[in-house]
Amino acid sequence: MMAHAHSGSEADHIWQMLVGLVWETRGEWRRKVSDATGLPFSRVRILWRLIDEPKTLKQLAVSGSDAPATTVAVNDLEDRGLVERNPHPDNRRAKLVSLTPAGRKLIELARRTVRDDAPPAVQHLSKTDLAHLRRILERVSGQESQG
Repeated sequence: MMAHAHSGSEADHIWQMLVGLVWETRGEWRRKVSDATGLPFSRVRILWRLIDEPKTLKQLAVSGSDAPATTVAVNDLEDRGLVERNPHPDNRRAKLVSLTPAGRKLIELARRTVRDDAPPAVQHLSKTDLAHLRRILERVSGQESQG
């Protein structure tokens, strides 16, 4: 795993360990998602971000890449019939990007066909350790009260 500069707190160290774990284990999954969809992963990532609700180009750019790259990606997805742009109901200068039925179908295909199993290090944790990890992650992600 790559070392990164951080403040040195225990929380920062643990966070960097989590980031490193995800970074090191996601490459193969990303390749499989791209193979299943026929799209570069950067395009699939945009589709994934639209699964719950439409977003403006600005919202999509904030959550992933710069505005020009996001515009190029959305143009490509629109040309492929996977997203559409519609007027924003509250801001006539903005457009909302949303999935088309074909875009939604492509994401569902990726979800059904590409396995996303935990890496062996996680699979080999005891039931007790997994329960602790779940509790901590739910708390950190703000879902503890929902569960």
